[in-house]
Amino acid sequence: MAAAELGIITSKDEHYNGKMTLLVVLSCMVAAMGGIIYGYDIGISGGVTSMEPFLKKFFPEVRTKMKEDTKTSNYCKFDSQLLTAFTSSLYIAGLVASFFASSVTRTFGRKPSILVAGASFLAGSALGGAATNVFMLISGRILLGVGVGFANQLERKEAMAELAIIASEDEHYNGKVTLLVVISCMVAAMGGIIYGYDIGISGGVISMEPFLKKFFPEVYTKMKEDTKTSNYCKFDSQLLTTFTSSLYIAGLVASFFASSVTRAFGRKPSVLVAGASFLAGLALGGAATNIVMLISGRILLGVGVGFANQSVPLYLSEMALPRHRGAFNIGFQLCVGIGVLSANLINFGTEKITGGSGWRISLSLAAVPASILTLGALFLPETPNSFIQSTNDHQKAKSMLQRTRGCEDVQAELDDLIKASENSKTIKYPFKKLMQRKYRPQLVMAIAMPFFTQVTGINVFSFYAPILFRTLGLSESMSLLSAVMSTGAAGTSATFISMLMVDKLGRRALFAIGGIQMFVSQVIVGSIMAAELGDIGGMNKGYAYLVLIFVCVYVAAFAWSWGPLGWLIPSEIFPLEIRSAGQSVTVAVNFVSTFVIAQSFLSMLCHFKSGIFFFFGGWVMVMTGFVYLLLPETANIPIEKMDRVWREHWFWNRFVR
Repeated sequence: MAAAELGIITSKDEHYNGKMTLLVVLSCMVAAMGGIIYGYDIGISGGVTSMEPFLKKFFPEVRTKMKEDTKTSNYCKFDSQLLTAFTSSLYIAGLVASFFASSVTRTFGRKPSILVAGASFLAGSALGGAATNVFMLISGRILLGVGVGFANQLERKEAMAELAIIASEDEHYNGKVTLLVVISCMVAAMGGIIYGYDIGISGGVISMEPFLKKFFPEVYTKMKEDTKTSNYCKFDSQLLTTFTSSLYIAGLVASFFASSVTRAFGRKPSVLVAGASFLAGLALGGAATNIVMLISGRILLGVGVGFANQSVPLYLSEMALPRHRGAFNIGFQLCVGIGVLSANLINFGTEKITGGSGWRISLSLAAVPASILTLGALFLPETPNSFIQSTNDHQKAKSMLQRTRGCEDVQAELDDLIKASENSKTIKYPFKKLMQRKYRPQLVMAIAMPFFTQVTGINVFSFYAPILFRTLGLSESMSLLSAVMSTGAAGTSATFISMLMVDKLGRRALFAIGGIQMFVSQVIVGSIMAAELGDIGGMNKGYAYLVLIFVCVYVAAFAWSWGPLGWLIPSEIFPLEIRSAGQSVTVAVNFVSTFVIAQSFLSMLCHFKSGIFFFFGGWVMVMTGFVYLLLPETANIPIEKMDRVWREHWFWNRFVR
């Protein structure tokens, strides 16, 4: 009877529709990492227990028997209960964990078990690799055992089948990626390059001695001459942080005006205003002769950022097809990363210019992408969504949609856009509408996503990476080069990876991977600084470079998770009638959070010292849990039909049903 039932099940499986998709292959490869780690732990323990330095440190009696004892049999030289406890502790822990893993897998699903396994592996590896005594060593093996228990519990075939079924739920509009869409999005994404450039350039110029000497002489004096002030407090100046944070206050105010402009006149005019403000701010900042001109230039840049961050993510999301929306939108964050990298490279070069004018060149060179954005905005097509919202000429809207999609049959998408537009025109007060109960999930995400993005601590590295590396004792030139490697190269490369994978793996998977990686990196950086960097004097260069490595790991994690997804999610979840208002809330919260972090970080560094990294690491754990519990998967869902993900969610359905 059992065999007959098995035959029935097998025969049913043969008639399922589908194919071997890239999502299934990648998902299975990721899940199979548990097997690689299990095999690695099996093989590695046998190897390290034969290494003399390892035995000398943790099991000296075994080494003595092996090297000096001529009476003990060759078969008994490694006979040590403590040594075997090192090996076997993994399996005892795995046995116990497997019972809990069974309940977790059955109750919460396979994916949470994979996540627990990965986190346990990371924690165990970190503890074992940093071990200074046998207790730490065996504790690390126990954590590895917990990971093995959860990993070996998973029913991988069933889990991957579930992922394949979810992936097959893609609603396709007709169309392809056209040259018009690509060029338009590239021009619009220049706003991201300028935003990233402004983030990166400020951190570099405020570490340049000629810039500090001219505008912030008291900081320069503390850095060069004061031997009594703590390393953590040399850059603690409210005027200095005002130079950085003024951009974000201006952006906050501008974002509310940008919302009305974007809704009433379209996305294209907002992009044009952003470009013009960037050019004016760059001219004023580059020519500054006093602190008033310098900060006024930053304020004008903030106006540009407010309009760009309001309009560009919406433009990218609305121009792209649903199945490519994630990749196109992350193009904005990729451009932010390119901007940061460009700024760091330019800072590294201009710092060497004699005469002390390098900072002027650094501040002014953003005029290149700003000019491309401003001139290109004159020729950008308006998005079909925005065009339909502002006109009743459906035939002309259809023609525009055919141009952007590169095909004739666009009726299905056009019908959805018309329906969404008709609904939006009934809304006179979108901000009031946004407060209604049925839009509660979107409002929560519009607030939570940008807030969490800032409390990852990324701006600690984006704004103040050179200052951080100078705090560690590196030279001015080496600090700028380190910033190029960490916040520039590592971040840009990882963002490109996110761009390729976000529509295949989904948003939630990238959030989980990035969250765990950021948390581990911050704990390690904080631990090294707590142990090796005192109030006075520098850090050993070896430890300083180790901090640099883990800063790169952290930045890469942010760049393929919260960096791009913190902008992508809010830009794709709002219905058309409140989309501009929702994006305005997102931008406003982002600027408020960025301002608070930018304005308070140097003071926090002075008072928290190395604890600042544990502070942000705690937030990373909170936000990773938030995403896992409350954010539904939005990949491959048409933007005008996004409301269904909330109706099907275990928590949000009570608000939107």
